[in-house]
Amino acid sequence: MNVEKKPKIGLIGIMQELYDDMLPGITEKQANYAKEVVKQLSDVADIVFTAPARVRDDIEKQVKTFNDSDVDGIMIAMLTYSPGMRLVRAFQENHLPILLANIQPEPTVTDKWDMGDLTYNQGVHGAQDNANALLRAGVNFTVLTDDWRSQTFKSAFLDWAKAAQTVTKLRKMKVAIFGQMPGMGDITVDSSAFMRKIGPQIIHESMGSIYSIFEKVSKKEIDNLIEKQKKYFQIDPKLKREDHEYAARFEIAIKKFLETNGYEAFSIYFQAVANDGRFRQLPMMAASDLMAEGYGYGAEGDACAATLVAASHTLIGDAHFTEMYAMDFKRNSILMSHMGEGNWKVARKDRPVKLIDRPLGIGGLENPPTVLFSAQPGTGTIASLVALEGERFRLVVSKGDVLDTEEMPHVEMPYFHFKPETGVRSALNGWLKNGGTHHECFNIGDQTKRWDLLCEMLGIEYVEV
Repeated sequence: MNVEKKPKIGLIGIMQELYDDMLPGITEKQANYAKEVVKQLSDVADIVFTAPARVRDDIEKQVKTFNDSDVDGIMIAMLTYSPGMRLVRAFQENHLPILLANIQPEPTVTDKWDMGDLTYNQGVHGAQDNANALLRAGVNFTVLTDDWRSQTFKSAFLDWAKAAQTVTKLRKMKVAIFGQMPGMGDITVDSSAFMRKIGPQIIHESMGSIYSIFEKVSKKEIDNLIEKQKKYFQIDPKLKREDHEYAARFEIAIKKFLETNGYEAFSIYFQAVANDGRFRQLPMMAASDLMAEGYGYGAEGDACAATLVAASHTLIGDAHFTEMYAMDFKRNSILMSHMGEGNWKVARKDRPVKLIDRPLGIGGLENPPTVLFSAQPGTGTIASLVALEGERFRLVVSKGDVLDTEEMPHVEMPYFHFKPETGVRSALNGWLKNGGTHHECFNIGDQTKRWDLLCEMLGIEYVEV
């Protein structure tokens, strides 16, 4: 579902006509420099550059063109000095994320430089004027200062571009909610404020919408899915074929509903399934498989968590839904798990991912086939989207390590030990003090920079504990 694609970024190279008489050919020379920057970044992003913006009208036309197209963000680069007031009106009317790339053609000043070299490389001169103008106009932007040929510049640019791409995705996203657990306070959110600030539209749906599709799923579709699963799951011999087929039918129906209606994230409350009266199982296998395909998921009607997982698929990749189950003071860690949903793409590589016959009394239904695994040991990041009040949101983030622990034979759902970098005591004090919710998104690796950039673009609080 979620085919990874490169971010698409518009480049506005700003200069002015002042230097044409002094340095004939300067426009072409600086345009070629901009094209070299595009080439340098071409393996991480598709960058659109047409021509240098030399007057205010050029800037306004290019910004409007980018806003009317399918780009994810705008990068501004100074090709020479250009007065800051020329871009104010254009960027007041812009709705795309902005990066001010403080770069210049040459990385080093030498004793061979003349007035021409000073003019070609005076980017920081204009960057100050333009940054000041944007700031005073109330325009949100990110700044990146580096040698454009360096790997550090490319890496930082990619982080920003993925965050910009995620903002674009969030603004188009729809989240399907099938019921919500009564009284669960930290999942409640004002859906109108959520759409205005974060982007997605939250839509409440009924299980009947899925059941109408469920009835029409063919045996061939079911058999194809099971054969596919045999390639990446170790299937429990105790799992009855009829129970596996039922879970597959449920998964196919959910996926078809999401595809048909343009949803990129969903949440199904277990009691909504049970109360419908027509389903025999909870869709544990479906939740795990669909997360692995790139859908966002949150349990118990949690639109914030479902959105965060969907956003993370674009921002980082292979997002996993989980929650904190128990503290382990001996390991200085937290046992992470949930009822049976998890993205098996984050599973450790030295153990099989299992599909088990799993007794589960919740909902009063039959055993739901459940994907079982533990996460890959190494650095990891967990994040929680907190709805505070109105349009005030906060992202609480913790970086740490997934521990290499022995299997827990009696735990029949995805699990792993997460050891926060700041220690379990300090991290959880900070988590609770800042309202971190009990549903989280997990990613392999240190992803704090990208989460921070996304918060900066969305204008929400970022707290690391």
